[in-house]
Amino acid sequence: MVETRIFRSLLPDYNIFKSIPVHRIAVLLLALTISGAHVKGDEALRDTEVDQKEASSGQNVEVDTRNDSWIENLMWSLLAYATIMVPSALIIRMLKNSNFNERSGTSCLLCSIQLCVFSAPHIESADVEEGGIEGSSSKDESLPPPSFSQTSIKLLFCAGGLQLTYLTWGVLQEQIVTQTYEEHLPDGSVTTLKFTNSQFLVFVNHSLALVVASACILFTHQPRHTAPLYKYCYSSFSNTLSSWCQYEALKYVSFPTQVLCKTSKIIPVMIMGKIVSNKSYPCHEYVVAVLLCVGVSLFLLAADPSGKRTSAATTFSGAILLLGHVAFDSFTSNWQSELFSVYKMSTIQMMFGANLFSCLFTVWSMIAGGNFLAAVGFMMTHPKFPYHATILSLTSATGQLFIFYTIQSFGPIVFTIIMTIRMMLSFMLSCIIYNHPLSAQAVFGVIVVFVALLLRVYARYSAKLSSEGCTPLKTINV
Repeated sequence: MVETRIFRSLLPDYNIFKSIPVHRIAVLLLALTISGAHVKGDEALRDTEVDQKEASSGQNVEVDTRNDSWIENLMWSLLAYATIMVPSALIIRMLKNSNFNERSGTSCLLCSIQLCVFSAPHIESADVEEGGIEGSSSKDESLPPPSFSQTSIKLLFCAGGLQLTYLTWGVLQEQIVTQTYEEHLPDGSVTTLKFTNSQFLVFVNHSLALVVASACILFTHQPRHTAPLYKYCYSSFSNTLSSWCQYEALKYVSFPTQVLCKTSKIIPVMIMGKIVSNKSYPCHEYVVAVLLCVGVSLFLLAADPSGKRTSAATTFSGAILLLGHVAFDSFTSNWQSELFSVYKMSTIQMMFGANLFSCLFTVWSMIAGGNFLAAVGFMMTHPKFPYHATILSLTSATGQLFIFYTIQSFGPIVFTIIMTIRMMLSFMLSCIIYNHPLSAQAVFGVIVVFVALLLRVYARYSAKLSSEGCTPLKTINV
């Protein structure tokens, strides 16, 4: 079983929950959420009426909705998540302490509980993954190796797909969060509004990714799934919060700042890896982490050509949200690595399980918060927004498939090189399209960051060659 030391330290003794009535806790949390939904709904209605009155007083009115309290929205979202996670955790603990798994039967309820709570028994003869690998490897040995042209075409396909999907995703992400959408009112006036519901963007992304993962499972060969479904909720919870923090941070920091801060997530990944899995890292990883800190600091503390400090736009809220994004994303990757190592599921199965719970969390939090219908109404009154949201979700889902295919075909080193180039291009595209000024110090900080990333790729490549008995190149002649 995979249990992190974090949760064990927070809940050291599960026996205390045996005496707690689960239904009372669930009813209490549900009542708090419903009362919060009424409060949030009344506030949203008052804000909408005020905005309409302001818009009707002029021909072109721009309504700035960035004054939303992200702390308040986060608290209501966490409360909504708790109404699902806390009762579910108590029920799972009670089922595990009982002999429920020993019962036999074919009822739908019994099979659903066993699928969600208990691991499927490991049957050696029915192990599709091992059989598939052995059969495919024997076939691959009989087939001739691919030619240089075939490999080059496949590499160009992977690199082009990753660049196209994630560059488009980055541009649309900044467009949706930072730019305004026009709305034509009945009196002929025009109002411009910003879409501020980051939870809805997370829901749209995960819902389309869930559809893509379901199609892949239905039409492709997958290994036998043995992990209990509730194991995915931990990474879904952290991934949902990570995505939410990412969208919210764009309200306070520029996209180039976010890109550079995301490159420094190596540091929290290393910390989470040490906490969750007790991993050890080579010396070059620490050198890269220090270089990333230096480069990001130079960029954030630089002054733009107009004489203002670019860090003035990097507000305290933006810094906290970026830190939350990096921390939650680091936990997600480490938890999923643990699941891969223990249960041997495929990447598509992981994609399905994680997005399933993410959709559940986000849609319930919006319904409980009273802003789901408001987001749908925004889509109906602003025709460009559903188009942007659909393309954003489509590029995010297809980008995940390109990631899996690239790593499977060429390994993680080639994938890291492609994604490093993608970050460089995203940085430049954002500066060009949305006119983000950069000073000489900021440019130097950017160079330090990407040089550190390339050094990390070269160090991994050298370590791989050394493990295979080859001698890595000492110099590179240009």
